[in-house]
Amino acid sequence: MSINPAQADIGTAADEAAVRKAISSTARPPRAGALSAALAFGWRGMLKVKHVPEQLLDVTITPVMFVLMFTYIFGGAIAGSTREYLQYILPGILVMSVLFTTVYSGVSINTDLTKGVADRFRSLPIWRPAPLLGALLGDAARYLANGAVILILGYALGFRPGAGLPGVVAALGLVVLFAFALSWVFTTVGLRLRSPSAVMNAGFMAIFPLTFLSNVFVGPETLPGPLEAFVNINPISTLASASRGLMEGHVDSGDVVIVLAVAAAVTLVFAPLTSRLYRRS
Repeated sequence: MSINPAQADIGTAADEAAVRKAISSTARPPRAGALSAALAFGWRGMLKVKHVPEQLLDVTITPVMFVLMFTYIFGGAIAGSTREYLQYILPGILVMSVLFTTVYSGVSINTDLTKGVADRFRSLPIWRPAPLLGALLGDAARYLANGAVILILGYALGFRPGAGLPGVVAALGLVVLFAFALSWVFTTVGLRLRSPSAVMNAGFMAIFPLTFLSNVFVGPETLPGPLEAFVNINPISTLASASRGLMEGHVDSGDVVIVLAVAAAVTLVFAPLTSRLYRRS
């Protein structure tokens, strides 16, 4: 049975009128605020782990490998005792492992760009930086999980911080705060490079030398003069020293101030730059 085109047009118009009436009869939902939008995108970042559990490998398996390998391979040679070396290296491994995780912030935003997801976000009536800030807030949960794995393992192996739980919590908070600031740098890199693999390679090429040329593994006084000078001015060395001090209960307040100042400076420079690049990408 054929349908008259005129009847089809009338039916379509009637359906459209019914839809408009249904929409107009209900109140328009309020526009999401900046904070609620950012938290929603942070939750989105955490839900990715539910669908792709392999993303947790870098915050669970990798830090365990770092702690075990460096403690039991180098502990006897460097400190004469693996237990004594564990007291020195664990805060450093905490710093190194969490900072390595910040590279994935750039990888994540680059993946959204290359797959066209970011274009959909920009079409939404939300605060423009919400997807960026939300993604970094979601990554902060990964930093906490990474740090918790390291600290629990360290305690099982015999690590005993002099300041107890308050010192450990303070050190973890300081490391996560610094990592959140550093993640803005790698987000900028993620917006500039063309593929997630390129972002990962560039990120690790930058973070590896900075972490290994620090006091994470050995004291600067054991190094050659020029190298010792670089290690002493490396912000990661300052972060590791502040973390050790907080855990042991004899922190140098100057180290904490320097870490906070560097984190603030990095955020003030790269957060606006990242937002600008995100709008233009």
